[in-house]
Amino acid sequence: MKVIRLALCLFLLCLANGISYAGSEGAGGGLFGPGDALKVLVYGSPDLTTETKVNENGKITFPLLGEVAIGGLTPAAAEKKIADLLESGGYLRKPQINILTATLHSQQISVLGFVRNQGRYAIEGQRSLTDVLAMVGGISPDGGNIVTLIRAQGGDFVKEEIDVLAMIRSGDMSLNRTIYGGDLLYVESAPRFYIYGEVQRPGFFRLEPNMTVVQALSVGGGLSQRGTERGVRIQRRDAEGVLRVIKVKPDDLVQPDDVVYIQESLF
Repeated sequence: MKVIRLALCLFLLCLANGISYAGSEGAGGGLFGPGDALKVLVYGSPDLTTETKVNENGKITFPLLGEVAIGGLTPAAAEKKIADLLESGGYLRKPQINILTATLHSQQISVLGFVRNQGRYAIEGQRSLTDVLAMVGGISPDGGNIVTLIRAQGGDFVKEEIDVLAMIRSGDMSLNRTIYGGDLLYVESAPRFYIYGEVQRPGFFRLEPNMTVVQALSVGGGLSQRGTERGVRIQRRDAEGVLRVIKVKPDDLVQPDDVVYIQESLF
């Protein structure tokens, strides 16, 4: 929960600095939003060629027309809107408009957490979750399988957790979400467990899915000369946060943050 709160605070900080986050109505590749720098060309009327920027209200300033709202529109829709306004205002007959995008600040995403290259990235067109992970160099060795997606939708923040490993193993690519401008992705750290006592390599290690006690013991290098598999105990916190000591069997599953203790043999 602390990790999610941190990611959400960073997300809100970006908003406070004027970075646009598209809602569900405006989400999608190639939609204009605040901060986008554009060049608007009018065929046959070079004097109307305009370099402008979409303001915080999703509007640009255009000669003859004043402010024109294009926020949330595709380039083709924005071109048609400007052309219709020029024609309906009696300024030009069947004008041909072409919009060139210099920078699309509203089509940037933030990728944080345990990836090889954190930062903000511009995306063009549709990009899937796996596309974005490949773009940032993949998940780092200390990263886990869970990717948290935070998106502004309908004035609220929507959070979704996606198990990338399970998605790939199952082949269910319906979970390979399309990533839109303004989205934030946070890759969790991998779950860990601790092992100490009579083992070759005490310490903390990455917890793999469905890892058993005997597998955890092998990760710790196996028993020392004085160690025994009998009487292995795990220190684990329950739902109320109380630390419990549990006697376990070799095929019992290890849980995140478990502390596995290997006792000394009496013989």
